[in-house]
Amino acid sequence: MGLVTPDFGLLFWMLLTFLIVLFVLKKFAWKPILNSLKEREESIDDALKSAEKAREEMANLQASNEKILASARQEKEELLKEARDIRQKIIDEAKDKANQEANKMIELAKLAISNEKASAIEEMKQSIALMSIQIAEKILRKELADPKQQQELIDKYLNNIKLN
Repeated sequence: MGLVTPDFGLLFWMLLTFLIVLFVLKKFAWKPILNSLKEREESIDDALKSAEKAREEMANLQASNEKILASARQEKEELLKEARDIRQKIIDEAKDKANQEANKMIELAKLAISNEKASAIEEMKQSIALMSIQIAEKILRKELADPKQQQELIDKYLNNIKLN
């Protein structure tokens, strides 16, 4: 029953032993344990801060990537619009040039036809003048006193001459 009701000596030695163990633990164990806990807490805190910083950087990178993608899409649309405009301009210029060339060719053809017509008329005039001179020469060579004979001769020469 002595253990259930401790006497004063047992309490003294238990208290003294507890204080010695407490002193030894405080001297040699508490500082390293507290230091390791503090280091552990700091490393966890640093890891959390690094994770938060990485998450913010990822959010910034994602926002930056979205801006870059939006800019690239806009630039692509502008390039496509510019390409369509250039294509239309080239088509319009080609049509205008083709129309100008066609009009030029038509004008040249009209001019050539006009020149050929004038040349043909001039040639016809010269042929008619030459024929008139030939007829007059033949009439003058053969002096006819009778106007009826003269008319028959003129008709005969006119029938013999072929126009070009």
